[in-house]
Parts: sequence; structure tokens; C-alpha cells
Amino acid sequence: MDYRFPLIEKLPPYVFAVINHLKMEARHRGEDVIDLGMGNPDLPTPEPIVEKLVEAARNPRNHRYSASRGIPNLRVEIARWYARRYEVEIDPETEAIATIGAKEGFSHLVLALVEPGDKVIVPDPSYPIHSFAATIASCELIKLPIIQNPEGDPEEGPDAMPDVIMDALRRLDYPRSEQPKLLVLSFPHNPTTVCVEKEFFEEAVAIARERGYLIIHDLAYAALTFDGYRAPSILQAPGAKDVAVEMFSMSKSYSMAGWRVGFCAGNRQAVAALTRIKSYLDYGMFQPIQIAGIIALRDCDHVVPEIVDVYRKRRDALIKGLSSAGWNVPPPRGTMFVWAKIPEQFAKLGSLEFAKLMLKRAGVAVSPGIGFGERGEGYVRFALVENEQRIAQAVRGIKMFLND
Repeated sequence: MDYRFPLIEKLPPYVFAVINHLKMEARHRGEDVIDLGMGNPDLPTPEPIVEKLVEAARNPRNHRYSASRGIPNLRVEIARWYARRYEVEIDPETEAIATIGAKEGFSHLVLALVEPGDKVIVPDPSYPIHSFAATIASCELIKLPIIQNPEGDPEEGPDAMPDVIMDALRRLDYPRSEQPKLLVLSFPHNPTTVCVEKEFFEEAVAIARERGYLIIHDLAYAALTFDGYRAPSILQAPGAKDVAVEMFSMSKSYSMAGWRVGFCAGNRQAVAALTRIKSYLDYGMFQPIQIAGIIALRDCDHVVPEIVDVYRKRRDALIKGLSSAGWNVPPPRGTMFVWAKIPEQFAKLGSLEFAKLMLKRAGVAVSPGIGFGERGEGYVRFALVENEQRIAQAVRGIKMFLND
């Protein structure tokens, strides 16, 4: 029997799978490949979080099904986190829900909020699930350019882009009956590392209120910021909870990637919709993980600057090394990535072929920009997931490759 699955046919294989396959082949040949491709944090989870998990896992009462929306004390800590960090008041009963990582929460939230054919504004380039969640829900994608044009950013670098993005958002206007249902935002932005100030969110909220759509903001890199920059929450904008919800992942800020714990907060109707759909789909995270998440949010803020400093040092080592190789890249103010325009002599190759060539000749794996959307073409993304010694080794390989 030859079955057809129309939805699956809309989901092309990840471009990144090509690089992963070549990387594994090289390693099977005994080659040393430095993997700066996938943004998979390598830093250990802080010890107090691990200790609480172990303690809670030994209690048989925590082995039963848990609460799909998160146990009450975890939702209370989510509210306290917002109050402490952003001076935003969140009702833990109606305005917060725990999720099995931000990716799960985001995907199911989109599914709960739209109908087939609804328009969803998605950044281009973007973290893949931001667009594919809308595709899975049979929505019409409207691309919001995060890069000024296909040729690249202004010379000032990614932090010159917020005005360009906002201008593009203002122009994406439709008749009232055809307005988009959702606007997806994520700052600091993956992959481009673009950062915005609170004023950006204030205008975005005003536009959403005027046009009648809901904003989903992914704040995955809330704490991973450098050089004095502090990433704002969209919920700080006046009236934001009327038109916006925010996703957060504990993967990066607390080095809990494999734990799969995050949350959604903000607009009550959106939180209620996510609560309803999740009640059909899951029984929540393993309760000891939720209990450990409480410890992370309540007691581990002092560890976050140490984690951030590790990424800052890696960023500086990579930027300095690339510069010494003649590849000048603006240092990002946020995220765990470096977004680099392909050197001019290789521009005609495109990002996928350039990434394949760099893997072959420099022994360094990176993510091709085209994997994040059409406007990612011409760029590659480095993930800061190797220590400084390995980054120095990667730079030596890149330097030999570029100057060969």
C-alpha cells in the first residue's frame, strides 16, 4: 500500500540534516570535526538543580501523573521570576503555564489558536519551529524580514535592524477581515542575534491592538546577553497582556536543555487555550523535573551570570579569531550564536555549499543560513557550544581554509 500524508509532505527534510550526515561520515573516518552547528548547550546544569531532582525522584509520590499545566508552586515561581526580573505582575492561576520546553509549548499554542488558512506573520529567517508550527496548523505564512535585503545587513551589523523590522511590520497591513491571526517575534533573535529595546515591543503591542492579532514572543535567550545589554520582555510594554504571550525556555539561561522545561505567560485567553489543548495531549513533565525547575527559578539566579560569562568569552574568542583570518563579523549582544555573512570570495556558493566546504576543508561544522529561511541565504550560524580551546582550534582550521 502506498500511503500519502499531505501534512508530512509540507515539511521538507531539515537542511541541517545534510551537514549532520557529512559530519557523522567524517567522524566515522576518524576525522576530528568541531561541531559549532546545533545550538546544544554543553555546560552542566547547576548542582542545586540536579540535587533537587535526585531528591524528588526518590520520593514515590512524585512518580505518578503530574499536572499538565504545571504544579502550583512552579507557576508561583514563574510569577515571581517575572516580578523580580521585569517588574511584571503575573497571575500564576490564569496567566502562566509550564511547558515541556518552549518548542512544545509554542507548537501547541499555535495549533490551539488558529484555523486552517489563517495568516501568521513569521520572521525570515527564523528558528525553524516558528514557521513550521504554522505550516503544521495549515496556516498561510507571511514573512517578516529580519534582514534588510537578500544581500545582507547594513554595515553597522545586526543591531541596526530593529527600525528596518518595525518599518516592515508597519507595511504588513491588510483589510480588517483579512488581518493575520498571529505575529511571531523572538528577541534576542535566533539565528541573526538581532536585539531590540522595550520601545520596539511598545510599538508592536500598539500595532497588534490596532489590527486585532495576537503576538507570541519567544524569549529563549532572556539572560544570554552581553556588553551591558539587558533583553526586555514584551510583557513590560503597557497593555501587553491584552495582546501578547511570551514563551521562555530554561535550556539556555539555566543550562537545562535536556530537561525540557519552559513556560508560557501573558494573555489569559491564550494561556487558557494552551492549557485546554495540553490537557488532551500530555500529563505534564515528570514531577521531579518540575520541582527542580522551582529551585532553578527561585535559587539559581546567581549562577546565570557565570553561564553568560562562559558564552561571552567564547564569543570574543571566535570573533577575534575570525577577524584574524580576515572574516570580520559584528559581535552579537545576545544569544549563544554568531551570525556571519559568508566571505565575499565564497558568496556565489550559497550557504549550504559553503558550510559543506568548511566542514570538509576546515573540519568545522556550522549551520547554513538557508536552513532558517530564504533571507538566511548568504550567512552561516556558529553556535558557541565548544570551549575556548576547541574554538581556537576551529579558528586555525578556518584560517587555513580561507587563506589557502
